[in-house]
Amino acid sequence: MIIIEGLNKFYGKKQSLKDVSLKINAGDIYGLLGPNGAGKSTLLSILALTSSPGSGNVEMDGIPIKKRKQISELIGYVPQDLALWENLSVKENFKFWNNFSKTRLTDEQLHELCQKVKLEDKWMVKVSHLSGGMKRKLNIAVALIHNPKILLMDEPTVGIDLQSKLEINHYLRELAATGKTIVYITHDITEILTLCDRVGILKEGSLQFSGTIKEAQQMLREKGNILKNDEETIYKLLTN
Repeated sequence: MIIIEGLNKFYGKKQSLKDVSLKINAGDIYGLLGPNGAGKSTLLSILALTSSPGSGNVEMDGIPIKKRKQISELIGYVPQDLALWENLSVKENFKFWNNFSKTRLTDEQLHELCQKVKLEDKWMVKVSHLSGGMKRKLNIAVALIHNPKILLMDEPTVGIDLQSKLEINHYLRELAATGKTIVYITHDITEILTLCDRVGILKEGSLQFSGTIKEAQQMLREKGNILKNDEETIYKLLTN
């Protein structure tokens, strides 16, 4: 479980996060939505330990975020920018990132992880020769080497083909079924509706809503909104 209470973040005089509080349950895929500049990536960067909170409390699996070493063992981070070495092979990228894992995997175990993202036939191929979708799958796989409980993902399927996106989404559902918690930034409404258990809507650094699509529909109807379908619900959440 992730618990965030009264989280604030400033960059100079600009406040990027404004008193954000939310809970994300273990085993959930939690989707973060909002316009550019809403604070989504800032929130994820704090959870990923690449940025520090201005104020507020964050706990992951009952551990305060200030205990950075313990938190780093809990999380896997998939940034929007690929964290891969283009001139190295798929195998060499796995082995490079494996060096940073507390419990290192054998070559056989790394190859098994490669198989799970359907890249086993690219094991000896340089990353520079992979398609965009293959690179995205590899980017996810290397974040899973140390078997984190929590996976933080910043638009992991942006700019890739539909088949690769479907394969990644299927794999993420399998990971969540094993109990992993996934925080997922996306602008793709279809992904939100088919992949995520709950969603959070950020606008100008403030959390406007957190819950299930059904809870969102109930809230919006109580405010007098007429909803045609789930896509309309997301649209209303983003525009109200």
